[in-house]
Parts: sequence; structure tokens; C-alpha cells
Amino acid sequence: MQNPLRAKIRNRQTAYGMWVSLESPTITEIAATLGLDWVCIDTEHGHLDYKEVIDHLRAARGSDTAVIVRVPELQVTMLKRALDIGAHGVIVPTINTAEEAETAIQYGKYPPRGVRGIGGERAVRWGLFSETYLREANAETMVIPLIESRSAVENIDAILETPNLEALYLGLGDMSASYGYPGNWDAPGLAEHTQTVCQKALAKGIAPGILARNPAEAQARAAQGFQWICLGSDTGLLINGIKEQMSTLGLSITPRY
Repeated sequence: MQNPLRAKIRNRQTAYGMWVSLESPTITEIAATLGLDWVCIDTEHGHLDYKEVIDHLRAARGSDTAVIVRVPELQVTMLKRALDIGAHGVIVPTINTAEEAETAIQYGKYPPRGVRGIGGERAVRWGLFSETYLREANAETMVIPLIESRSAVENIDAILETPNLEALYLGLGDMSASYGYPGNWDAPGLAEHTQTVCQKALAKGIAPGILARNPAEAQARAAQGFQWICLGSDTGLLINGIKEQMSTLGLSITPRY
């Protein structure tokens, strides 16, 4: 059970990926065919359930694209189910303290490190490869806290001390709101907080991840040290592509609510 994203960040390579919020596994199949390093299937927001997540996982099988699942919240059943169906890792939202980060790690790791239960689902190929998976899973699966609040930034030193923490992801949408500037990624002080978290994570050997809103920002984030960078969401990339075509053709762009 090899995790392509983990291999990239451990080799200090920048890994580029995409956020998936739509149900069609063709999206992940295209991402894998194009050679993206990772995709994140979002089950915190939107309408995706585990049936659709497993379809995305199957679409990436045999590729070098890691599939990460953003679970809805910090609950053992949610982390366990995402990993049991074969996710390479989970992003856990609203991690604000070291205690919450430790709980997330425990939920995602087998004993003795954690409390993840042993099942016979897709991750172990329905029991056919249980021994291999159980031997490798604690090392290869990633439990990734989503740093998206003022509290998390203020507690980042303690969070980064969590044993077995290998990566984190910054959510600037909610983070901006927690500082009093909802949705304003360029709010006063936010760039400094972002860089503080990034540099402190790198100093601990923990890979920071973030969303880039355009190619120029992706280049800038890579230069800042971010090791895994989201190039956009399926819906956002689709909308931007259509708008670009319409603009080039001189067509009016008038979204209807």
C-alpha cells in the first residue's frame, strides 16, 4: 500500500492536485490520466456520500494519483470508513488544538498508535491482502488536520508537536472569517499568519498544503515552501474554462441565480 502523495512530500517535491466536489468518477479519472499528484474528495460540504467516494477511488486505481478524502468532522466512524474503502488519507476539518490533532491521528491509525478498527473492506481487498495492508497502513495513510481558524493559528506550535503528523492543509476561506474578514483572502495580517504556519510546519518536517486561485499564485505558493498545492476545484476549473471561452468569443457572461 504505497501512498503517492506521501512519497512526493517526503522527497521534498511539490505535489499538485485538485479538489473534487462532483459525483462523476470521470473527473478523478481525467485528473489521474493527466498525471495530477492527488485529488481530494470533499464530503464535508456538498452532496457526496461514501458510494460516490468509492467510485472516485476506483477511478484512480492503478495510477500514481493519491486520493484524499475530506471527512465531514472529527468522528472515528468517518475517518475509519474513508480509510477502509481505500483512501490514501483524510483531511479533518476544524482542528483547533493539539488535543484535537492527536485525536484525529488516533482515529486514523491502528493500535498501538491509535484506535482504528480492523475491517475486511476494500482497503484490504476484502481480506485478501489484510496482512500486507495492516503492516503498512499506519505508515502510509495520512491524517491531515485542516488549519482554518484563528485558534488553530494561535495553537500551531502545539499542534505541530503531534506525533506522526506529516502534513497539514490551510483553509483560508474559514480562516479569513475567523479573523473578521469573511472570504477575504487578502485581509490584513492573513498573509503573515499563512506564512507563519507554513514556515513552522516546514521546520518540523511537516508538509504544508494550500489552495492556489490561479497559476501565478501556485508558483508563488511553491516558492514560499508549500509542498502540496491545489490548482482548483472541479466546478471552479469548469466555470473558469467556460468563462474564458465565452469571453474570447465576445459572449455576454450573465450568471443567473
